[in-house]
Amino acid sequence: MTGSENSNARILVGECYCRTVRFEVADAFSYAMNCHCSNCRRTTGSAFKPFAGIEQHELRIVHGEDQRLIYGDDTTHDAHCARCGSLLYSRVREGQWVHVAMGTLVDAPSIRPSAHIFVGSKAPWHEITDDLPQYRGHIGDP
Repeated sequence: MTGSENSNARILVGECYCRTVRFEVADAFSYAMNCHCSNCRRTTGSAFKPFAGIEQHELRIVHGEDQRLIYGDDTTHDAHCARCGSLLYSRVREGQWVHVAMGTLVDAPSIRPSAHIFVGSKAPWHEITDDLPQYRGHIGDP
């Protein structure tokens, strides 16, 4: 971690399925959502990807950094474990933020998803049954 405004935040641990890659992240996420886009569905193999967003410098790989498979470029990409394939996080917003796949967190974060995004392309076999707001694309899209 850096000496940021989140230096007093509790530190959460995350890891892949096979535990080859392990990371730490401040429990100071700015937002969390459930993304139903086709890319998130394919990378997770699930109906949607629950993710929590935080500035990139708040995430630190503590084990297995050389075992990550980066899909994308140096600025924006998805980071997977090269051994088991687990999606760990996505680097987004010009590389300044990461969207941590919430299922990789060992410790429970204090944030919960606040909306469903990209429901315009959600899996036809999945029904959203909670009362969270739903957006056809990004938040703000009707």
